[in-house]
Amino acid sequence: MLYVANLTIIDADLNAQFRPAHLEYLDKLFKENKVVMAGPFADKKGGMVIYRADSAEEAKALAEADPVVVEGARTLELREWNALQFPLS
Repeated sequence: MLYVANLTIIDADLNAQFRPAHLEYLDKLFKENKVVMAGPFADKKGGMVIYRADSAEEAKALAEADPVVVEGARTLELREWNALQFPLS
């Protein structure tokens, strides 16, 4: 199952401080096949991570362990995502 994390920056200084740890964390999870893709929004107000997890509980644990969430630099909104497979027919 796929889960989308919307990570909105609420403290720019904390975000700058913990962004390297955030990127290292996501890279580690990508190598473990737990992150599908991630990146910042063009408006620089936050970013998105797409997690691959076996359950909502696992996805929540992965997302809540992100250093920018742990340290209070960003809020977390996590939702299960039913991605479409193309072609639709």
